[in-house]
Amino acid sequence: MIQAESLQKSFGPVRAVKDISFTARDGRITALLGPNGAGKSTTLRMLAAAVIPDAGHATIGEWCVAANPNEVRRSIGVLPHNAGLYARLTGVENIRYFGELQGLRGAELDERLEALVELLDMGDFARRRTAGFSQGQKIKIALARALIHNPQHVILDEPTNGLDVMATRALRSIIRGLKEHGKCILFSSHIMQEVDALCDDVVVIAKGEVKFDGTIEALRNLAGTEDLEEAFIQLAGLEDEQHSGAQV
Repeated sequence: MIQAESLQKSFGPVRAVKDISFTARDGRITALLGPNGAGKSTTLRMLAAAVIPDAGHATIGEWCVAANPNEVRRSIGVLPHNAGLYARLTGVENIRYFGELQGLRGAELDERLEALVELLDMGDFARRRTAGFSQGQKIKIALARALIHNPQHVILDEPTNGLDVMATRALRSIIRGLKEHGKCILFSSHIMQEVDALCDDVVVIAKGEVKFDGTIEALRNLAGTEDLEEAFIQLAGLEDEQHSGAQV
């Protein structure tokens, strides 16, 4: 389980996250949904112990993120918005390196690596240098790197960004498989179809604050519409902003 309690973060004069609280549960897929600049990526980075919050508290499983960052990093797999691969290494070398950082060695690492190459259908490119990889190939290597140590908690920042239709379908299938194995999956997205197809729960964030936290069905009921995009626009207050801008 992933819990955020009153998280806050500023970068100079910019308040990226004002007050974020929510819970993502095991065996469920939770989406952070919000417009650009809402604070989604900063929130995920705080949960992953990559950014220190100015205030608030976060826990990953049994671990307090602030007090036990190394234990938190061992219990999570993170797919960042930018895949961040080492271009001079092959795909397999990128994955193996992160496995070794997580303490994996020998036959156990080899078996997990080969299983991921097969699961993600990477056999035709995984042993090539990653320089020149397509976006879909980069995402697959980065996802394998995040999953190599079989983490309980998986954090994905816009995982299908730049993927073609077939790669997106394959990634959605993998995310559903993680859910079926009882993993806690938290991801950010702008894509309503993706959220509707995958998620059990959704957290709507706007201007650094949580505007809604609950199931997709509850979101629709609250907004009074079956259209998820319209429900999101209402809860995030984007329609009011648009009208205000038009009046100006």
